[in-house]
Amino acid sequence: MEKTIKLLIPLVFFSCFLCQSHAYNKQTHALGNLYRTKRYGGSAIDTSDFKAPEDVDCVILPQERLREKDQISRLPGQPPVKFDQYGGYVTVSESGGRAFYYYFVEAEKSKESLPLLLWLNGGPGCSSLGYGAMQELGPFRVNSDGKTLYKNKFAWNHVANVLFVESPAGVGFSYSNISSYYNNSCGDKPTADDNYVFMLNWLERFPEYKERDLYIAGESYAGHYVPQLAHTILHHNKRANKTLINLKGILVSCNYSQFNIVHIGNAVINEETDNIGMYDYFHTHAIISDETSNQIHKFCDFSPNVTEPTDECKKAIEDAERIFKTDIDFYNIYAPLCWNNNLTSWPKRMSDISDPCSEIYTHAYLNREDVQEAMHANVTKLDHDWQPCSDIISDWHDSPSTIIPLLREFMANNLRVWIFSGDIDARVPVTSTKYSINLMNLPVKTKWHPWLYQGEIGGFEEVYEGDLTFITVFGAGHMVPSSKPKNALALVTHFLTGEPLDGSRN
Repeated sequence: MEKTIKLLIPLVFFSCFLCQSHAYNKQTHALGNLYRTKRYGGSAIDTSDFKAPEDVDCVILPQERLREKDQISRLPGQPPVKFDQYGGYVTVSESGGRAFYYYFVEAEKSKESLPLLLWLNGGPGCSSLGYGAMQELGPFRVNSDGKTLYKNKFAWNHVANVLFVESPAGVGFSYSNISSYYNNSCGDKPTADDNYVFMLNWLERFPEYKERDLYIAGESYAGHYVPQLAHTILHHNKRANKTLINLKGILVSCNYSQFNIVHIGNAVINEETDNIGMYDYFHTHAIISDETSNQIHKFCDFSPNVTEPTDECKKAIEDAERIFKTDIDFYNIYAPLCWNNNLTSWPKRMSDISDPCSEIYTHAYLNREDVQEAMHANVTKLDHDWQPCSDIISDWHDSPSTIIPLLREFMANNLRVWIFSGDIDARVPVTSTKYSINLMNLPVKTKWHPWLYQGEIGGFEEVYEGDLTFITVFGAGHMVPSSKPKNALALVTHFLTGEPLDGSRN
């Protein structure tokens, strides 16, 4: 028998947009595509603020024996490990034929006491398996042969039980059996609903985590959908007058009775300041000229009520965005590029920092039939292989221009909010995040200062009244756990334990 809970489901943010690079789609183009779609007129995307939640029937399906079926005995080419891992599908809509693929790794030690951390990649619309799990904070990374794995020394399952989810339907191995869904139903709000239903059902499959502290973390466009999922959980707990999901905070994080931490990396927060902050970052890092910067400030208005830029603004933006066509990774402006798209016959010696060609290796690995079978994923076909970002979803319906009201809501509910930013990301740079935080007009509690890790500067930090903390990661790009894995692990460790970063001053 299935249990049905009548719930109000608020809004959550995530997105799925086409991102092309050579033979497959990439996270590095997805956010830019969304911004351009919203900027240049004719867009049907709803950018209005958050609406009141609507009643829906949230179905919790039977989960008996599915956990045992999902256990992964060993991945192809995997080194020996001492933790359990799982992969499989959770149905989020029987009538809509939608199911989300998840990959779950338990902590190496003390799994019974460590918290549960849910990771969601942004993009928008990109795979948490292909990026978060395989290139950032997961236990393994793919070797240059595309066939074997090596251990990530700075994996986050040193400090948490980590759950990766590919959402919405159509991203990675997640799917809908109804093709019209991809054209008519994809957007922030339905993705929020499905993410919430996923968590309720997943916790039935893994009931020992029901009362465990839950943290939700993510990067990029997760600056929308992580706060929205937290908002959804908070709303339902209040609506039911009991803890349905134990939200602890967002890095992103969650606890059943208390909500006190939010953590988002290189987050999309406020569209107007995100845009002008990006161009100001280009200017201050000598990527565009003084003239181009002056033209943008003179002719461009990025406020939400402006749907069509002036011709002068378009010309200035066109000049600035020539950078996108050059050999610079604007998600990590000082990083080396991948010049060899070919796999190697034997694994080459890998560094602790992600190889610039890691997407090539990951794409090859996750498209191996033996890997998909071991992970309990639907085996893909040659005409539609696994992609790091969705090329199925052709339309996106809602994407509010700011999530600042949600940050204020969390702070009013005594949530501790952490926002971190790699300081050499030019797509969602530190300037954008600082401009967005400045809009909130919060008194400074602890002034700007360096935080230290192992005697070296890990970045900088500023703490505001209301327990909002902004943290930079020195020398990190958009994907902080990839480019600075050691510092990212230090950061998440302090986030989960509630301890101040080493070197912070009160």
